Amino acid sequence: MKLDASEKAILESVERGEWRSIAKPGARDRYSRYAAATFRKDRRVNIRISSKDLDAIQKRALEEGLPYQTLISSLLHKYASGRLR
Repeated sequence: MKLDASEKAILESVERGEWRSIAKPGARDRYSRYAAATFRKDRRVNIRISSKDLDAIQKRALEEGLPYQTLISSLLHKYASGRLR
């Protein structure tokens, strides 16, 4: 994964131990429940796409270090929630 200069500076700062948690008690559990509800996969969808598009998606997923189906699911979630245009 490639990091830009500001990301590298943050990573180095974290590795030096300059960061500390300020989370409120119970926040981790609350956010864990949010994440579980957001990413619950309780429906199956079958779609047909071109092999060229699938190859490109699989390549992008590999670059991101994700399974390609997870990448597709993430993109659909972002689009459905209005965070992807």
